[in-house]
Amino acid sequence: MLNTRRLFEPVTLGNTTLDNRVGVAPMTRTSATAEGLVTDQMISYYTSFAKGGFGLIITEGIYTDNQYSQCYFNQPGIIDEEQAQIWKKLVDSVHQAGAKIFMQLQHTGPLSQGNRFMEGTIAPSVVYPKGEQLKFFGGKGPFPLPKEATKKDIEDVIKGFVDSAKRAQSVGFDGVEIHGANGYLLDAFLTDYTNQRSDQYGGTTEKRVRLLVEVSEAVREAVGPNFTVGIRISQRKVNDSEHKWSGKEKDAEIIFGQLGKAGLDYIHVTEHKACKPAFDTSHVSLAAFAKKYGKIPVIANGNLEDPSKSSEMVEQGAADVVTLGKGALANHDWVNKVKNGEPLSEFNPAEVLRPTAIIKEFEVEGRSIIGR
Repeated sequence: MLNTRRLFEPVTLGNTTLDNRVGVAPMTRTSATAEGLVTDQMISYYTSFAKGGFGLIITEGIYTDNQYSQCYFNQPGIIDEEQAQIWKKLVDSVHQAGAKIFMQLQHTGPLSQGNRFMEGTIAPSVVYPKGEQLKFFGGKGPFPLPKEATKKDIEDVIKGFVDSAKRAQSVGFDGVEIHGANGYLLDAFLTDYTNQRSDQYGGTTEKRVRLLVEVSEAVREAVGPNFTVGIRISQRKVNDSEHKWSGKEKDAEIIFGQLGKAGLDYIHVTEHKACKPAFDTSHVSLAAFAKKYGKIPVIANGNLEDPSKSSEMVEQGAADVVTLGKGALANHDWVNKVKNGEPLSEFNPAEVLRPTAIIKEFEVEGRSIIGR
């Protein structure tokens, strides 16, 4: 019989103690109001995972300012007190069901396809994003050419993360996760081909990771030492699923080493397959590299819905917590089922959709799939 005991042990991230080591990955849903307000549907959705035994829930990406951060229409935000106070109802519901919840803070950067505040997008450099917009999010054709972020834009970006983190803290969230992955703004600064800058934010890997470090440090200073703060990191992107860091392990050493000293409580690493080697020069996973060089707790994400794979990541010390996307959607009670030795349902978009007639596309583990 599969030994999953370690998955169900308590674990601490920063000042937050989780009942177990299994969380729900952040997944874009666009089910807020047009004004970015939390809906009853969202409260029911997140609470169902808490009732199903998950120790941690990380929200979908939440936009952080009334400028360039919004990614999709009907994306939730936390840019003012009206938005923040409605989140409190959702947080309270999740807590009452027994789980902890972190808010993922997102600035979309060059990949926006629905912003009610501003025309156009910003990025580290004037470079067309790869790929095309997602039609189920209302997008069509190539992404627009972004403008290069000015020093003032960068200051506004940092302020947006800081102010949003403070609001999340004020309404009872257990922590925040800075979205530094999947091709959005912070990851665009980290990525060599989207960052062509010649200032302190561009060039070497040390310079390209600088904005991620500055955001992390600023958020930590704003919320104090007792509020959990993490960051999500990936190689692959929503619009470029094959991307790998050109410097391979050396890049991992620099990126995770710098983030590990930035006041963060954890690093959330997402790969297509979290158990697989990160680079063709080593058998080590990206999560294991994050543990090695970051020297802080690591959350691993990517095709870990099989309990044996999740257990392996924890048993081998490559991760302290695992998060599930497809597995959680197919089994909102994945934790309870695995603990009780019950069979798991396979992910099936048609099953996930029923009985709703509204079809939307959302991101799971860095990819877009159909959901509700």
